Amino acid sequence: MQIWQAILIAVLVYLASIGSVVGNTIGWYNLGRPLVAAFLVGLIMGNVPMAITLGLLLQLANLGSVTPGGAVGWDLSYATYIGVACALALNVGGSAEATIASMWIFSTVGGAIGVAMWNLTYALDLIVNRVAMKGTQEGNPKLIALANAGLGNLIGFLCRFIPAVAILVTTAVVGSQTGFNIADLMPGWLVIALTTFGGMMAALGMGILLSFLMKKGWQLCIFLIGFMLVTYFALNTMAVAVLGICAAVIYYTAVVALDKKKEAV
Repeated sequence: MQIWQAILIAVLVYLASIGSVVGNTIGWYNLGRPLVAAFLVGLIMGNVPMAITLGLLLQLANLGSVTPGGAVGWDLSYATYIGVACALALNVGGSAEATIASMWIFSTVGGAIGVAMWNLTYALDLIVNRVAMKGTQEGNPKLIALANAGLGNLIGFLCRFIPAVAILVTTAVVGSQTGFNIADLMPGWLVIALTTFGGMMAALGMGILLSFLMKKGWQLCIFLIGFMLVTYFALNTMAVAVLGICAAVIYYTAVVALDKKKEAV
């Protein structure tokens, strides 16, 4: 990884957390989603296929994450950008399993740091709120704009960009250029625990997704057919997707034809 790549990814970490400047729709709800974030990191680092694979696992983990009472367990946007970038930078030419394991390690660390930065941002925003309140009391729109568009975004940028670029430079940039992987310093039991936890979150996310998609028991057979095609027949997901679309068209056409036949009778 090069310095410019680390800086660009750190900027995306900031943009993916905000609801202003680029808008909430473009920012938090798009740039902050794991698949979108992983795709952008893949473009920057020139390895989109592996980045999408990592992003898919994090997207499933996002479905399995629970935020009771509004409490944020981890910052998935921060986790995705940091985890995918570090995994791609430090596991060039390595096995997919090693890359995925590194992704879970750095994503866990990045997600925890992201939550800490959110809390720091909330604390510093108390100062901004006082400035905005003063502008409201004085009827000064410029002071209100300064508090919201200026100081608020400045605090958010400093709290998101600086830690992100520091992590990427000290781990991904230095590690990719020297061959040193900070993940090697972690004890084996911790690596296994983080990887297992990440896999459980992805499995839980898949289960939650299937619970929404499957309304009848027989629909589980469709999922199992797709699973067998990928696992035992070694078809790639694109081939299975095309096959699924063809089956859906045939099924829909047959159902429509049957309904028309009933109406004619």
